[in-house]
Amino acid sequence: MNFEDFIISPRSFKTESWQIGSRISKGIKEGSIVLLFVSDYRGVGGDAEMQDFTGVRKEFYKLSQLDFEVPVIDLGDLVSGKTVEDSHYILQEVLSACHYKNAVPVIIGGSNDFAFSLFSALNFHQKNINYTQISNIISLKQGESINEQTFLSKILGSKNFSIKNYHHLGYQKHLNETDSIKLIKEVQFDIVRLAEMMNSTEKTEPFFRKADLVTVNCDAVESFNDPFSMNPQVNGLNKREICAYMKEIGLSDNLQSVGIFNYNIYSDNQLNHQLLAQMLWYLIEGINIQRSHPKERHYEMFYVLIDDTEYAFRRDVFSNLWFFGKDENIENCIPCSRKDFDEAKKGWLNPRLMKI
Repeated sequence: MNFEDFIISPRSFKTESWQIGSRISKGIKEGSIVLLFVSDYRGVGGDAEMQDFTGVRKEFYKLSQLDFEVPVIDLGDLVSGKTVEDSHYILQEVLSACHYKNAVPVIIGGSNDFAFSLFSALNFHQKNINYTQISNIISLKQGESINEQTFLSKILGSKNFSIKNYHHLGYQKHLNETDSIKLIKEVQFDIVRLAEMMNSTEKTEPFFRKADLVTVNCDAVESFNDPFSMNPQVNGLNKREICAYMKEIGLSDNLQSVGIFNYNIYSDNQLNHQLLAQMLWYLIEGINIQRSHPKERHYEMFYVLIDDTEYAFRRDVFSNLWFFGKDENIENCIPCSRKDFDEAKKGWLNPRLMKI
């Protein structure tokens, strides 16, 4: 099967030389960022008809390209399959082609269950995946069909998938079943409430630092005027916060794949289109910054004594980012924040760090 038969190329837009649209090309390139727009919303109770992403593209194309060096590809719009499973299969073929060329696919639109395809395609190419999801909902429902309520249980429960860490950020207590939250905690995956993500990215930045896969459920973003997402919420990350988190996603050392799902493509609101376009822009900015970082890093070691036990923290001299653990291989240390170090000096150690 040639997946290109299922992709409709994007139309061209007139842009200035300083705008990012002037450097966007077609066709998957080695080491590039590949944008693909998806219209299948059946997993969230919508339809699979082709939708018009022109409004989002116009807003995105006219943003500044700054000094970005990583090639940006707009692959186009994915034609939905006859069934949801068909759409997942076609998408996985596209994703796999991107991974073969060390490109970072960014899937925009479609329902939240397409995170399953992102995980499945990446799992074919590597093991021990670090997966971070921003979503206001934690659903671990079982079922044969795949939708936004069952996809996470299919990922976490599959014997064929290799997951190293799962971080769930932005959940809201009043929208979730208590049992799902308890189960996530029992298996020692990290779970962070919306309130802990507001105003600053410092506390949750460590959950993005080594992420291979990050997906964003737009339902975790507050709606204004027109609904921003398929399940609009009055509470959520605000416009500035979600853009700041998109940049943190791009700064991940290991980023292989990104999904932005449940965006309300049925909206004609220009401000919604602008926000999604700027979310993409900040993601790309983060990736460009990360690619410019030196490959060789140097670390300072700090020791903290708590109840006669010595604990080690390490600071990246270049980035000023912190890690917990004394292992010479930084990959075996746990990303943490400066606040974790400061709290340890006061005698309190974050329980999350004891997983080491």
